[in-house]
Amino acid sequence: MQIPVGIITISDRASKGLYDDLGGPALKKAAEGYGWKVVAEELVADEKRDIQRAIREQINQDCQLILTTGGTGVALRDVTPEAVREIAARELPGFGEVMRLESMKITKNAILSRNLAAVVDKALVICLPGKPAGAVECLAFVVGAIPHCVEVLQEVPTSC
Repeated sequence: MQIPVGIITISDRASKGLYDDLGGPALKKAAEGYGWKVVAEELVADEKRDIQRAIREQINQDCQLILTTGGTGVALRDVTPEAVREIAARELPGFGEVMRLESMKITKNAILSRNLAAVVDKALVICLPGKPAGAVECLAFVVGAIPHCVEVLQEVPTSC
């Protein structure tokens, strides 16, 4: 299933040009490796309104899966989970649970992660860590459930 994907990097420093965005390109390569089509990419600051605007814009560009990288840690500027929850129809807790569980096998600091997945309109939004390797690893832990989830979200309900 070729899924139209949007990627959003959330980083104050990268959005100001203080360093190169490495997370977005790493996720793009991973998504393309899964046979998905990356149709939108954006880099925003750690601001709820910017994150929400970027998600809405990518949904309007027909992205069915939106991958975010960054803003899921414990720093006070990390607001990605809050931004997504405010606009989500529902959260899918299993994604975050699996990402943390599997990541704990790699680093004890995974317990600090606030990775999550949620449904916004008809899109699946997955919030991944800011470190490129962590983002790609966490995506790999949940990739098996993504095509079915996206397919179900795109189905048009039949009326009774």
